[in-house]
Amino acid sequence: MRLALFEPEIAGNVGAVMRLGACMGVAVDLIEPLGFPWDDKRVRRTAMDYIDHVDVTRHASFADFRATTPGRLILFTTKANASPYDFAFEADDLLLFGKESGGVPAEVAAASDMKLRLPIRAEVRSFNLATAVALALGEALRQTDGLPA
Repeated sequence: MRLALFEPEIAGNVGAVMRLGACMGVAVDLIEPLGFPWDDKRVRRTAMDYIDHVDVTRHASFADFRATTPGRLILFTTKANASPYDFAFEADDLLLFGKESGGVPAEVAAASDMKLRLPIRAEVRSFNLATAVALALGEALRQTDGLPA
């Protein structure tokens, strides 16, 4: 299983997802362009020393990501109706999350094998990116017996 962030815009979110990847033993793919310089101190501040325990791959584009990263592409989006709690994850799934301000473009959504929406109260818009990733990854790893011992 891998986590993929499409054009993330907030360095702190990327750092938090990298720390999550380190804690759960899951690689992180970053699909560029990023909304901040890669050496932004906020990435390391949030990831802390966990940054040395996660496999991070940067991809120049979505096409490069797909050309080098096999697996079912599972997009998490507020525009989906299906719930991850009713979906059967597989151990080699790629969990994709869009940029904070607007998700993914239509062509990326169309390239996804499945679109899922985390349940949330109707009167609020969305989760923080790092929170959404944690919820989704926890369920996916639980289902595939991939949680750390």
